[in-house]
Amino acid sequence: MKKIKTFFKYHLLLIILIGITVFSCRDAEDGLPDFPEGSTESKNLWVQDSMRRYYYWADQMPAKPDYHLPVKDFFKSLLSPQDRFSYIVDTNDSSTYPRSIRGMYGFDYAVLQLANGEVVTAIKLVLTNSPAMNAGLKRGMMIKKINGTTITASNAEQLTSSLPNQTVIDLTVGDWENNTIVNEKNITVYYGYSLEQPINSKIFEQAGKKTGYLYIYDFPDGMTQNLNHKFSEFKAAGVQELILDLRYNYGGSVSSAAALCSLIPSGISAGSQFITFKGNKNGGEVKRTFSQQIAYDPNALDFNTLQANLLGLNKVYILTSSSTASASEIVINNLKPFMQVIQLGEKTLGKDMAGFAIEDKRKPKKISWQIHPVIYKVFNANGEGGYSNGIAPQILVDEYSSLPLLPLGESTETLLSSALHKIYSKSSNGGSVSDQKVKVLFQSDNPFAGIAR
Repeated sequence: MKKIKTFFKYHLLLIILIGITVFSCRDAEDGLPDFPEGSTESKNLWVQDSMRRYYYWADQMPAKPDYHLPVKDFFKSLLSPQDRFSYIVDTNDSSTYPRSIRGMYGFDYAVLQLANGEVVTAIKLVLTNSPAMNAGLKRGMMIKKINGTTITASNAEQLTSSLPNQTVIDLTVGDWENNTIVNEKNITVYYGYSLEQPINSKIFEQAGKKTGYLYIYDFPDGMTQNLNHKFSEFKAAGVQELILDLRYNYGGSVSSAAALCSLIPSGISAGSQFITFKGNKNGGEVKRTFSQQIAYDPNALDFNTLQANLLGLNKVYILTSSSTASASEIVINNLKPFMQVIQLGEKTLGKDMAGFAIEDKRKPKKISWQIHPVIYKVFNANGEGGYSNGIAPQILVDEYSSLPLLPLGESTETLLSSALHKIYSKSSNGGSVSDQKVKVLFQSDNPFAGIAR
């Protein structure tokens, strides 16, 4: 239960505030029915009241919903067709929480069709200190079978959808050498908790120019100390270029994203506008500076402290994929008013919105449901946003164009090598080399597909 709550607190939602107190925003003259306390109908009234107050698309909610529906179905009936991201959970029932292979086991994979028609399954991410890592899985390995069944183009999605309902997975894996799977072995991965992920950094140097590399898995609150330390190392080393690897970053805290952004470009101050939140008629429009947004995390280092390790760059390289979402997309969009952002990889997911958790804070609590609605659309200092279809890279690079997948942070890894080539080469192309045409048939890490509504 702890793991599931932690995962979705930090990875599926842009946390601005937590635990907003909501009792009721109904007036007596509303003429709504008065149901017995504790009934499903009374819980649905609370859900409706909360959504009317905060939900971005509140004006599209049905005037006469069916209060007799189960709570989750009632919540779904209120949602706009444009809404891909709002969800509701019962804090007393772990089965109502979204589930994913990454969240439960600590790894993700992609099912690929090679140029010769062969279908292979590549492990693309293994979380540090996760059940998957402890079982021996590594990025770049190939999965041949899941629970004894060979993975094919036709069964990959069904096999994947069944895994979150289990607590143990049996895998047949191997290494990819000379276009074939070798060193096959069986590995068992048990459901378990993945620890907080480290920020990985490296410094590359060529022809006297130093490039810093940061792999950032997510944006939890409280990460400013770690960010400040990494940038102090970069500054001391004389880093002149920066690569941010956000390819698997689902998002998290807007405050942590603001802290990262405050450490990179020149020409910003505590009073420089970082973000604008636009809500419904109740929420209105809220503008926040770098300093104000960072301060929303009570444990964050303040803007002026972070400025001691400012790199003061005029451009940044950002590696992305279709799993780059939420706060990581804010980093891309909200740096653009202050510097050149060179994006390499794939188009991002397109979560141009933010929200906070809404729950009953009465003591004793009378309703155990917790709502995670879309509350704001987000915009940068120039008023630019509206990327619900994703942010497209200037340099399109296929991570799977060369197999096996190499460790993240290795200079010859496909996305990173493309960025390094762009930095160190005088030619204008991205430097990616594809030795085979690969079609992605399925990926296990659609970050919001598992939302149980």
